[in-house]
Amino acid sequence: MKVHLAGFNVDTAVLKELQANPASRQDITPEVISAAYARISRDPRPIEEIRKDARNEVEKTRKSNSSIIFKMGHHSVAEHAVFNLDIIGVSRLAMEELERFRLCSYTEKSQRYITLDNDFVVPQDIKNTGAERLFIDTVKVQNNAYFELFSLLKDHVFKKYPQLAENPKNHNLLEGWAKEDARYVTALATESQVGLTVNARNLELMLRRFASHPLEEVQRLGRMIYDEIAEVAPSIVIFHQANDRDQKTYPELKSLTQQLITETPVEPTEGKVRLIEYTADGDDTVAASILHSVSNLPYRQCQRIITNCPFETKQKIFQTAWKNLQFYDSMIREFEYVSLTFDIILSAACFGQLKRHRMATLTTQGYDPALGLTVPESIKAIGKEDYFTEIVEKTNRTYEHIAKRAPQSAPYILTNAHCRRALMRINARELYHISRLRQDNHAQWDIRNISHDMAREAKKVMPLVFEFIGPKDRYNEIYQNIFGQLPKVREEILPGARKIK
Repeated sequence: MKVHLAGFNVDTAVLKELQANPASRQDITPEVISAAYARISRDPRPIEEIRKDARNEVEKTRKSNSSIIFKMGHHSVAEHAVFNLDIIGVSRLAMEELERFRLCSYTEKSQRYITLDNDFVVPQDIKNTGAERLFIDTVKVQNNAYFELFSLLKDHVFKKYPQLAENPKNHNLLEGWAKEDARYVTALATESQVGLTVNARNLELMLRRFASHPLEEVQRLGRMIYDEIAEVAPSIVIFHQANDRDQKTYPELKSLTQQLITETPVEPTEGKVRLIEYTADGDDTVAASILHSVSNLPYRQCQRIITNCPFETKQKIFQTAWKNLQFYDSMIREFEYVSLTFDIILSAACFGQLKRHRMATLTTQGYDPALGLTVPESIKAIGKEDYFTEIVEKTNRTYEHIAKRAPQSAPYILTNAHCRRALMRINARELYHISRLRQDNHAQWDIRNISHDMAREAKKVMPLVFEFIGPKDRYNEIYQNIFGQLPKVREEILPGARKIK
């Protein structure tokens, strides 16, 4: 594992002076920006003067930051300091913990586009149990299967799409389809890398969570990140140690509820996506919210007006909200006033994509072999489903062996095909975004299936709110079905952009 501080935000005056005179100096730190902005509320001087003082007195600046954050509790000033971190050689399992923080930016190595290379993490507590050899042997079996399946799937997709294969420019695309399905046999121990951009406030939260995490790899990642930023910005990342809230809350809740679980049989699940809760009268709620935004009436009065409106009038309100949109535009904010909660069973490969939609509430259970597998249709098409299943059955036996000795680390051996259960509460505006991106024909098939089912269930309970939902590659078709004409495309906004047909 490697962590490298790739960059951070610095006052532009410092950058200009560095260009003119590259001498060593003390004010090359994002702390001066945080401290300067923190003083704006109480200092009447222009901001550039306040920043200049912060640059000239770095130690005083650091004391000011610590006082404002620690004593006064104004943690928001730490959001003005931003870090860019290279994180290399982290397992896919640990990556899930890293990428669960909502207000950060991540760009991760994709197993869909990059050929895997037998790089994987062996957790320390697995080494301590004597199961290291079994773990490594199982991962090697999985990786050998990956390369075998990739070779077969590559031949399969090239033969299946001969017109695409004729043009060498499409070969990377076709190989990518083979890789994305072959990876379902690989372990969550597989190494990955990510570029992370995070402000100091969220970084502090991340480090505190990591320090309290049961996985040693995650703890070590937190320590390495802190070591990278501590000298640069010691005054704005303060509460980064493990605490009782993060270490004890969920274990204590699990202990408390264990008897309830043993006395209650698990209900059978129908389908992978179940809509279990939603805003009642969602169509009226959004329409009333729109009326509230464009009038001077209290919301209750807007509700009564909308309730008494004929269906056609409500429909006209929604269509007016949509008619000026382009495929890249988001829904207006009033669509956030309704929400839906989905209980979803999905593969690790699919979860890796769903978790990126962070403007939602997403909680998960652990990976559970009892939930079955997601086997790519292409694996079945090349006659390798039994082979794939054999690899997974060996994986499950290794998992059970390790789970008796190191239960926290047993999931490392599970594959991208293994499933977990997630609970996702999402507003209508964000579900539109997911649908546009993930139902698109260019999206990966697994997340495309899940998002299709989410959109279908949402449309059943809020037909007006979700009349316009669908993938971006069908945007013109959906628009034409509603308005009887194609949308007016402002091509000057996106010069040279690909037209959607």
